[in-house]
Amino acid sequence: MGLIGGMARTAVVAGTATAVSNRVSRRQSNRWAAQESYAEPPQQQQYQQQYQQQYQPPPAPPAPAPGTDDVIAQLEKLGDLRANGILTDAEFEQQKARLLA
Repeated sequence: MGLIGGMARTAVVAGTATAVSNRVSRRQSNRWAAQESYAEPPQQQQYQQQYQQQYQPPPAPPAPAPGTDDVIAQLEKLGDLRANGILTDAEFEQQKARLLA
């Protein structure tokens, strides 16, 4: 095989490699474009929204207002504890002073 035959063979191999490489690049590009344009089906979005709503943490209970109703209720409980003999008079007075302070 002469010089021209070797050059011709190299040209054929290089041309084939370029064609294959271009085809692979085009296929990959088409696949990526298809994946980017792929949107979640509406049903899938609906399931995700339902899941998020269902498993959302419950809202925090409202903080008790520092009002007289809360203090009165606690004083009544202390009175009941003293009446049942669970608290002594001294303990009752101590807890009452703490609540009213």
